[in-house]
Amino acid sequence: MATELYRVEDLPGDKRLDASNMCFGIVVAEWNNTVTDALLKGCVSTLERHGALPENIHVKSVPGSFELIYGAHQMTLKDFDAVIVLGSVIRGETPHFDYICQGVTQGIAQLNATNETPVIFGLLTTENMDQALDRSGGRLGNKGSECAIAAIKMAKF
Repeated sequence: MATELYRVEDLPGDKRLDASNMCFGIVVAEWNNTVTDALLKGCVSTLERHGALPENIHVKSVPGSFELIYGAHQMTLKDFDAVIVLGSVIRGETPHFDYICQGVTQGIAQLNATNETPVIFGLLTTENMDQALDRSGGRLGNKGSECAIAAIKMAKF
């Protein structure tokens, strides 16, 4: 969804999105932590705004975005209503960006196709740090908040 058109944090709380009886796993990458910490903050605050109890939000960190696949897989083995992955990959001078983005996308897609627990894709893939900051609480909103809304909706699916 285009962030310019849809900023979930600008919308009033949706009373139908009740997460009060839900438990969430969040896997967050440590790499680009200025960005991922902001995504995590937006995600957690949105879950809580919709009734999730702090003790029902379980956060684990992994070193980088590629490790999100393993972390998410481990969380799908637990009793969570949904798992959210949060990471940030910023294009550099080598093809590393392409390999990581493609690998994480395929890994999370496979988890969604083969597991009972929905895994929400919260990987920012940006050209530069400014774009990442704009999408992690800056002028274009917070993709972490959008992932929280998606998690609540998919848990009810």
